[in-house]
Amino acid sequence: MQTVVLAAGEGTRMRPLTVATPKPMVPAAGRPLLEHTLDRAADAGASRFVVVVGYEADQVREHFSDSHAGIDITYAEQTEQRGTADAVRAAAPELDDAPFAVLNGDALYDPESLTTLYESGAAVGSYRVENPSNYGVLQLDSNDDTRVTGVVEKPANPDSNLINTGSYVFPASATDHLDVSTSERGELELTDVLETVCAEHEVTAVPFDRWLDVGRPWELLAATEWLSESLSRRLDGTVSDNATIEGDVVVESGATVKSGVTIEGPAYIGADATVGPNAYIRGATAIGAGAKVGHAVEIKNSVLMAEATVGHLSYVGDSVLGQAVNFGAGTKVANLRHDDEPVELTVKGDRVSTGRRKFGVVVGDEAKTGINTSLNAGVVLGQGVTTTPGEVLTRDRRD
Repeated sequence: MQTVVLAAGEGTRMRPLTVATPKPMVPAAGRPLLEHTLDRAADAGASRFVVVVGYEADQVREHFSDSHAGIDITYAEQTEQRGTADAVRAAAPELDDAPFAVLNGDALYDPESLTTLYESGAAVGSYRVENPSNYGVLQLDSNDDTRVTGVVEKPANPDSNLINTGSYVFPASATDHLDVSTSERGELELTDVLETVCAEHEVTAVPFDRWLDVGRPWELLAATEWLSESLSRRLDGTVSDNATIEGDVVVESGATVKSGVTIEGPAYIGADATVGPNAYIRGATAIGAGAKVGHAVEIKNSVLMAEATVGHLSYVGDSVLGQAVNFGAGTKVANLRHDDEPVELTVKGDRVSTGRRKFGVVVGDEAKTGINTSLNAGVVLGQGVTTTPGEVLTRDRRD
């Protein structure tokens, strides 16, 4: 099935990690989120891809070129990010006169459920959550609880906890309904197209066993945890005979794991990365290409992006470090509140619960810490910011 994949957004809720990187290209378990989406769509039955690009579009084009997993890719440009209906409208000229799927390029879908979606005719992926007021809630036919009649966006008093995952199969005629009115959020919404399609066709709610919208930094950790479950042990790099590798660990070609290192999988070590000596890697950790983890460093359940460096005698737990970050020797990250409440993070000016009892810091590309810096749980360092030796940060430093 022809598949439209939305990959044009700026990812403002993921800042500072997306200042110079489109959100679908942020890595999880060693590969961009978008690559995981395309892989799963290919397995589900995608016959060709129309990838909608916009923000930092060249990064997407350069990474994927004109095909992925043996499936042709055509690109459509969304010059202004005006909403999901506008994104599909940009893709419409590239579509054949046939049904088409629409997926978000920054979401994870369980493969079996996605296959069912592709096989269900006109359909929308559904998922049950604890707090449906934060999502679009699906409305179902009173006589048929598998038939969708519409969507209510972020209702204060939702009728159910069954939400829209942003994954669809539309009939070909849906392209006739893409000229929708601007919503209260100031966007052209694909859910308005869905409303019209529901009035003309039977649209099935396909329950997803698992789904994750990767919109905020802590959800990148959740994505890495999920994807790490499918890692298979592979040691293509250079691993010292005096290193201990336990469980499903991937060490890519060109990577070096030095003497005295212990890695407890699942974990991913990217190409040309260096770990150790005497470092400790545990939890669902992904070390990006060319990254360096120094002597006696502990990294726990974290993401280090390409070319990041964590100097000797440092601790990083439950954190996300952007590209070319440099942690000076002795940098320590706190990842637990004394009151045991979930750690909070500032997202677009609002303090938001991560829902995670343990969460460390988010650090933008090329930020640097002085030696013996201490970073409190929930602190955000912006792109390129610095700290001085011995500094203790309990508040964000974004510029």
